[in-house]
Amino acid sequence: MLKVHSRCDLSCDHCYVYQHADQTWRGRPVRMPPATVRAAARRIAEHAREHQLPDVHVVLHGGEPLLLGAAGLREVLAELRATITPWTRLDLRMQTNGVLLDEELCQVLVDHDVRVGVSFDGDRAANDRHRVFAHGGSSHEQVRRALALLRRPAYRSSYAGILCTVDVRNDPDRVYEALLAESPPRVDLLLPHATWDHPPQRPGPGATPYADWLGRIHRRWVDDGQPGSIRLFEALRPGGGGTEAFGLAPADVLVVEADGTWEQVDSLKTAYHGAAGTGFDVFDHSVDEAAGHPGVAVRQDGVQGLCATCRACPVVDRCGGGLYAHRWRTGSGFDNPSVYCADLFRLIDSVDAYPGPAQAPPSEWSTASPLDDLLDDLATGHGSPQTVRRLADDQLAITRMLLAACREMSDSAAAWETLADLELTAPEAVRAVLEHPFVRPWLVHRLDPAARSDVGAAADPLPALAVAAAVRAGVPVTVDVPVRADAITVPTLGSLLLPGLGERAEVTVLPGGFRVRGGSADRTVLLDAGEPSAGWRPVRNVPAGRLLIEDGDPYRDCYGQPVAARLDDPAVQALGRTLVEAWRVVCRDVPAHAASLDGGLRVVVPLAPDPARPLRSATARHAFGAVAVTPHPDPETVAVLLVHEWQHAKLGAVLDRYDLVTPGQGTRITVPWRPDPRPPEGVLQGVYAHLAVTQVWRSRAATDNGDASAHAARFLAWTREGADALLASRSLTAAGERFVGQLRHALEETRVGSG
Repeated sequence: MLKVHSRCDLSCDHCYVYQHADQTWRGRPVRMPPATVRAAARRIAEHAREHQLPDVHVVLHGGEPLLLGAAGLREVLAELRATITPWTRLDLRMQTNGVLLDEELCQVLVDHDVRVGVSFDGDRAANDRHRVFAHGGSSHEQVRRALALLRRPAYRSSYAGILCTVDVRNDPDRVYEALLAESPPRVDLLLPHATWDHPPQRPGPGATPYADWLGRIHRRWVDDGQPGSIRLFEALRPGGGGTEAFGLAPADVLVVEADGTWEQVDSLKTAYHGAAGTGFDVFDHSVDEAAGHPGVAVRQDGVQGLCATCRACPVVDRCGGGLYAHRWRTGSGFDNPSVYCADLFRLIDSVDAYPGPAQAPPSEWSTASPLDDLLDDLATGHGSPQTVRRLADDQLAITRMLLAACREMSDSAAAWETLADLELTAPEAVRAVLEHPFVRPWLVHRLDPAARSDVGAAADPLPALAVAAAVRAGVPVTVDVPVRADAITVPTLGSLLLPGLGERAEVTVLPGGFRVRGGSADRTVLLDAGEPSAGWRPVRNVPAGRLLIEDGDPYRDCYGQPVAARLDDPAVQALGRTLVEAWRVVCRDVPAHAASLDGGLRVVVPLAPDPARPLRSATARHAFGAVAVTPHPDPETVAVLLVHEWQHAKLGAVLDRYDLVTPGQGTRITVPWRPDPRPPEGVLQGVYAHLAVTQVWRSRAATDNGDASAHAARFLAWTREGADALLASRSLTAAGERFVGQLRHALEETRVGSG
């Protein structure tokens, strides 16, 4: 392994090179000088010649090797080929984060027969948990662009696969699907580097979260017919052959650092400062001298090089003691089992218990993706309830990720423990709370550095969420909850306004309600009482599609336009009647859209009246499951608004996970429904919303002799022109082009039906 560049353009917080115990990189040159490249190549050639090796494997690593640029990379590869290939077959590889990969660099890799592995942790939420720039910006779009380049026929020969570091806070199904979508020749699932001194994170109560997480992916992989190679699962099977991290095969990796020093495998940098050092360099010492270092030699001894616990283990030939670095503990060195010992044991048991068909070895990953089915279904204009449920599941996964991030800022251990306990005993109660549309805006606001100076607005959400889940589950708990403007919000249930509460209040969950004590105030709220308790402002229900009218949650104010203050009872009843009738209209006009709405719409937020714009509606990207409307007495009109806005909600959920528009576009597109040219994503949103509205008016035109036909014709023309402009703009990704193409087909079916 040649560390050809010792700096990186990302700032991943789980990086063992820069963030863990060893910091020797600070004293090394930024890039490997040409003289060092030549010396390393000669040492490798010398070793191959003396031992008559049939082949050697050289991996370009870093830091980030692509920081060499095309010219620098070409020089390194040419030197290695010229010096080593006269004596042995040279298998050249490179590990990269992919951010800088472009067509010129791809051509260099193909010209020199270099196979490339790309670090990629899955869907956007998973990847951006760790793999970000120093300013905190996302790398997801750049990495997916790199993977798309490697899938091109011209560069496919250089595509080796994906390395994915496991984080058990991520959704395993979403990660699996995101990896599958990139069609990698191989996937390496890697446990995050940890030691007994600095053990891995283990969120939740389970004893083996890494085995459970990986076991879920293993079952999906087996159930899908093993659509590609996942090296971890293959290595753990009986006779699987092992890897550096598993099995008893001798270690065969040496590292040449940018200054020419020989080091042991670089994962040792997670153990302690200088752990990988040998004291040798390529200028004065041979490969054999470096390989004779005791730290390298002990990993050639198979089971005899392991601790007594491992030697007595029944699966030692499969596990091999785990990765050498993961055994470190101050005082006993590496003479320990892996810090992941319990997870590895359980994972091996899981692999054995769910073996799959032995006669069908994994092939290259299929180019088919679950994304295709999802987009094709949504392109009909509505999408099935199953697809909407999948979008809701994706949104819930993002909310859970944000919740985990907020945990690190919370000082309420009791709230987190309550949520963790309820996740095991009453998971539906927790899900119902986390799916409330305004939980995610609260979490986002809490994590926003610009909002942290506003202590009240960015109050810790965990205690209120714990109370809400406990009330729904009927579990007695006591939690201290922050107070905002003499009020406590209990998501999904309502708000309590109680002067004199102070800054924090003790909330105790009781049968059928809860008690609040703080400052000079003490109040018991009974949720099932005939009359609401004094100060209690419950969320109001609408008997149409399980809808709620939310006019009390402070985080509903996320639409970029004023929301209404709490409505009085007559106004709520009037809005409720309108929504009931509007729901019936949607069922009458477009029953498929009614099923889609019923699958995900849960909350309607009243907007503040505006005489200049009496008819308004909105969705918010972070508030999936809710739409905002200006209260209006006409159910026919409100029905169109609900259908229109739900389109934006669904497409926003898709765009949270998938790029349909090529990132970084400066394109502006002229559309018939707006006077100003629009960015591609705005046009895509408009086209998708107008497709649904076209379908509504087309249905009404079949029975209405009034203006319905004219409305249908206008929206049909708008949608067609917008879709055609998008396709002509070349601003869409391949998935986006597929989606708009299918949408265009659905539009033509609408036109035929209208004709």
